Amino acid sequence: MNRLSLLFVLVGAVAVFGTTLPAEFLEWEGRIVGGQNANPGQFPYQVSLRSSANAHFCGGSIVNTRYVLSAAHCSLNRTSANTRVVVGANLLTSGGITHYSTRFIIHEKFNNKTLDNDIMLVQTASLIAFNKLVQPIALGATYITTGSSALVSGWGRLGANGIYSNNLQWLNTTIITLTDCRKRFKPAEAARVFDNTICTLNPSGQGTCEGDSGGPLTYGRYLQGVVSWGIPCGKEYPDVYARVSFHRKWILENAV
Repeated sequence: MNRLSLLFVLVGAVAVFGTTLPAEFLEWEGRIVGGQNANPGQFPYQVSLRSSANAHFCGGSIVNTRYVLSAAHCSLNRTSANTRVVVGANLLTSGGITHYSTRFIIHEKFNNKTLDNDIMLVQTASLIAFNKLVQPIALGATYITTGSSALVSGWGRLGANGIYSNNLQWLNTTIITLTDCRKRFKPAEAARVFDNTICTLNPSGQGTCEGDSGGPLTYGRYLQGVVSWGIPCGKEYPDVYARVSFHRKWILENAV
């Protein structure tokens, strides 16, 4: 990443989080570009994590009536006390139901330098009521190696220098093998593609962007990934996610 790009990410981090991210996060902060507007209820499992001032900062997925799955790095410089969980929303500026959060359960092997095991659960203070706009999503149990027409969704920036999307965005993406994924990165980046991650690839101008972190990657109607990191934004590099099938046992044991 050149200095100009690094400066942009740093400024963006200050604007969104109200503080600066540690250096190791600047390049890896999960960053949808080139997508299309979602319709209300199209992704009923999608969650917006917001500050106490109602500012969106990360995505998530509904696991059950009390827990949402997101990325562990979304907890950086945050507490459950100043985090809100908004479900059933399609627009950031209106709609949805807000729940206070009571705690973060961060994977005990999460590494804040490499983003290994980049998953966490957010527990809500009140029960999440299900309806046509709010539904949990089943956790993938099969280790997927490749697959076309996977779906990723989120309210992230519309480009590296773009604004945050008010309307939920979604994108068709292709799951690629980890071997292929690693080959497309420089060695230092490839070393951060672990066996417990899953990668997708899109043409130039499409991909995840800042603000999509923690959001869902689905395939075959199952949640397969949690947006973790990428090189911003839509630059023909793979996007990397925490692999849900690998972490499924941990999720089920803790989301109770």
